Amino acid sequence: MSHTTGGVTVAGVRQARKLRTRQALLDAALALLEERGLSGLGLREVTRAAGIAPTAFYRHFTGMADLGVALVEESLGGLHATVRANLAATADSERRIAGTVGLVARLVREQPAHVRFLARERHGGVRPVRDAIGGELDRFTSEVAEALAGLPESAGWRREDLLMLARLYVDLMATTAFALLEAGPDGAARERVEGEARRRLRLVALGSRHWLD
Repeated sequence: MSHTTGGVTVAGVRQARKLRTRQALLDAALALLEERGLSGLGLREVTRAAGIAPTAFYRHFTGMADLGVALVEESLGGLHATVRANLAATADSERRIAGTVGLVARLVREQPAHVRFLARERHGGVRPVRDAIGGELDRFTSEVAEALAGLPESAGWRREDLLMLARLYVDLMATTAFALLEAGPDGAARERVEGEARRRLRLVALGSRHWLD
């Protein structure tokens, strides 16, 4: 039975504290990963940065790889609904392209540390994290394929062709995000990257309209 103090259960307080500690570990790791890969980061270093005893780490994660997978989920997990909404918002390809590039640019602007982590670990040395990133990108691909299947220009397309087209979109989004990260605060460089992304997406859209020809 949970005790209640001032309308708040003791169990609720403990759960909130546990979530704060878990988030502190994620935030500390992300900050330390600004300059290195996950394989070069130690558990004690993370707990010291978070102000937590090393033994407390295992109440939240089984190890550094598990923490890395949680960072992948934090970085990409909340984007699925936003990407689906962007694709479904309009049948106009130009507006869809502009929305897609704008979404990627906002992600890089608001969460640069997460994007840097993904860019480094996508081909990094911690396999569970690589697999988690690949799994999220595969999930994006399936969701984009489902959205594209509802467009008039996709009538008659086979499932494997829709997945191929969706993978092109997802790969372009990832490439654009990493290029924007490299551009840094240089406004002109960022605009060049965004302009190139729009042209590439336009080329993909143009080619897709003639795929069944």
